[in-house]
Amino acid sequence: MNGAESLVRTLVAGGVDVCFTNPGTSEMHFVAALDRVPGMRCVLGLFEGVVTGAADGYFRMKGTPASTLLHLGPGLANGLANLHNAKKAHSGIVNIVGQHAGYHIGYNAPLTSDIEGLARPMSEWVRTSPDARSVAADGAAAIAAAKSPPPQIATLILPADTAWNEADGIAEGPLETQRPSYSPQAVEIAAKILRGDPEHTLLLISGCALSERGLALAERIAGKTGCTVVGPTFPPRMARGRGRFSIERIRYVVDQALPMLQKFRHIVLVEADDPVAFFAYPNKPSLLKPEGCEVHRMTAWGENSVAALEALGNALHATEKDVEPQQRQELIKPTGALNHANMAQAIACAIPENAIVVDESITTGRGFFPPTTSAAPHDWLQNMGGSIGFSTPVAIGAAVACPDRKVFCMVGDGSAMYTIQSLWTQARENLNVVTIVFANRAYQILRGEFDGVGAGEPGQRAIDMLKIDRPTLDFVALARGMGVPGRAVMTADEFNKALEEAAREPGPRLIEVQI
Repeated sequence: MNGAESLVRTLVAGGVDVCFTNPGTSEMHFVAALDRVPGMRCVLGLFEGVVTGAADGYFRMKGTPASTLLHLGPGLANGLANLHNAKKAHSGIVNIVGQHAGYHIGYNAPLTSDIEGLARPMSEWVRTSPDARSVAADGAAAIAAAKSPPPQIATLILPADTAWNEADGIAEGPLETQRPSYSPQAVEIAAKILRGDPEHTLLLISGCALSERGLALAERIAGKTGCTVVGPTFPPRMARGRGRFSIERIRYVVDQALPMLQKFRHIVLVEADDPVAFFAYPNKPSLLKPEGCEVHRMTAWGENSVAALEALGNALHATEKDVEPQQRQELIKPTGALNHANMAQAIACAIPENAIVVDESITTGRGFFPPTTSAAPHDWLQNMGGSIGFSTPVAIGAAVACPDRKVFCMVGDGSAMYTIQSLWTQARENLNVVTIVFANRAYQILRGEFDGVGAGEPGQRAIDMLKIDRPTLDFVALARGMGVPGRAVMTADEFNKALEEAAREPGPRLIEVQI
C-alpha cells in the first residue's frame, strides 16, 4: 500500500466518502488509488472553484465533510474564492492538495509555489505530509479538524513522493464528537433581558437556530415575550415555507438596515455576529446597531443553540400556546409581463416539497424572500462570504448530499459566468438541479454600489464595466453545450410552465429569465 492508497482508505474509514476533484500530474497516484479503494464517490469539476463550492454545499446539507482534490498551488488558488465562502459559513472540508516530490521542489519548477501560504487564509488546519508513512495519520488529523466543533476547513498537502512511496496502512478516524453545549449563565442573562425589556430586544439567530426546531422555539419565545427575531442578511441554511416560523433578515442596504434596527436597546446573539455593513460607505456607519445598544452573546458558532433556545423558552415559560398564527400570502400563479414581484410569486408556487433553494439572485432576488414564506417547506442557502460564483457549485454539493430532493439554484447572469462549468458536472452526474438565471445583461449590484459609495455619475467607460452586453450571453446555448436542457422565458406564463416542467422532470434543467 502506498501513501495515496493509505490516505484514501483513511478518508473512507473516517466517513469522508465523497471527493470533488480536479486533479493534475502530482495527484495521479491518488487518482489511481481511487480505482483500488471501494466506497469513495468521485465527482469531477472542470474548474477548482466548482470543486470547492460543491464541497461547501455538500457540508451544508449533509453536516459531514467531503474531500476535494486540487492540483498544486495554482489549483488551490483557483478554488480559494469558494473556500472563502465556505469558511464564512463554517463548513467542514478536507482539501487534498498535490505538491511536487520533496526532492524536486528545490529546482523551482514552473508550478512550484508556497502552497501552505496560499492555504492558511482559508484553512484553520494546514499540514504537509513529510513522508509516506505519515500520510494516513495526517489524513485522520485533517478529518478530525474538519469535523471539530465548530467545523473547519482542513488542507492536507501531499507531496508526490509521499503518495507513491510505501506506507504502513490506514489510520483510525476520529470518534464522533457531540456539538458543545451552551452556557446556562448566558441563557439566564438572555432570559433576564427578555423579562425586563422585550419590546426593545432583538434575538439575532443563525446556525442551527435556523433549523425547523430552532425556529419553532424562537417563535414561542417571541410569542411569549413580544421580542423581535431576525436572521442575518445571508444565512448558511434556513428552514422556510408553510408551517415554519418566518423571520426577516437584516437588510443588505445600509439605509434600510439602520431603521430596521434603530429601536433596539439589546441584541441577543444566537450563533450570529454583530450586524455590520458589507462595505464601507462615505458618511455611513459600519456597525448597523444603534448607538448605546448592548450586545449579549447567548451561544457561539457551533454550540448547541437549539438546546439553548429550549432552555431559554423554559426559563420564560414559553410554550406552543404562546405562538400566534402567521399571515401567509395566497399563492396564485402570475400572468402577463415579467417583473420582480411576479417572478417571486412564480417561484413560490413552483418550489417543490422539501426542496433546497440556493440563492445568488443578488439584486433581482431581494424581493423573493417574503412570498416564498408561503411556499412548500424547503431549505434556503445563501452566500455568507460574498464571493460570487457561489450558487451553481453549491447546488452540485447539495444535490449530491440529498439526491432525493430537488435543488432550485437562482443566480444572476454575471455571477453565473464565474462558475458556468457547474452545468457540465450537473449533467455528468445527472443531478436534480434547476438553474434559474436572471439575465439583466448587467452587474446590476455594482451599478447600485457605484451610487452607494458616492462615486458620481458613471461615464461610458464606467458603464461598460458594469454591463455584460456586447455580445449578449446565450445561457440556453451555453447549457446545451454542456449537456443541460434549457429554455428562455420572457413572460410570467412562460416562466410558470418552465418551472413546472423543470420541477417535475429528473436531472438538470436551466431556465434563462430574460429581464
